[in-house]
Amino acid sequence: MTTAVTDNLMTEEEFLALDEDETVDRLLIRGRLWEKPATLRDRWHSSTESRIVHLLMSWQDAHPESGGVVCSGEAGVRLRQDPPTLVGIDVCYVSSEVVSRNTEDTTLIDGPPVLAVEILSPSDRQDEIASKVDEYLAAGVALVWIVDPHFRTVVAYRPDQPPRMFAGEDEISADPYLPGFRVNVARFFQR
Repeated sequence: MTTAVTDNLMTEEEFLALDEDETVDRLLIRGRLWEKPATLRDRWHSSTESRIVHLLMSWQDAHPESGGVVCSGEAGVRLRQDPPTLVGIDVCYVSSEVVSRNTEDTTLIDGPPVLAVEILSPSDRQDEIASKVDEYLAAGVALVWIVDPHFRTVVAYRPDQPPRMFAGEDEISADPYLPGFRVNVARFFQR
């Protein structure tokens, strides 16, 4: 499946005014509309997302002083305003600083999350995932995890560091951003 990218720049308002279309996944990356056929998330994607959310929520419950929020289900995030970049993220952890900028009327998370987790689906293409990782890091996301339910691996990306792959009993950490969050990767994929 190919992602269509428009050459014409679009404003955030124009993007948000587009008619809902459940057959299309849309992103606004640096003012350019990205569209591709909607991803059908299989049961492995869904169960993996649920496991990761559970583990992050357990950490958050044990660390209420963090003041941050765990979001999931293609959480709408405004990574930047100029040029406008709006994405949906499978799972993310948003800092208390970003949370405090959002009002009850805010529909999008306004600012980059600390942690962005993307769970691969069968239709995802490597070049598209690489572009998303690059965009997340450039916008200020401190930690990006690309999770592959098929191979049961996680590739962790941090700014100015080489990516690192984790599998099986490898322990993945979100330190120093989520202090004390450590878990064996196998727990993401328990079935």
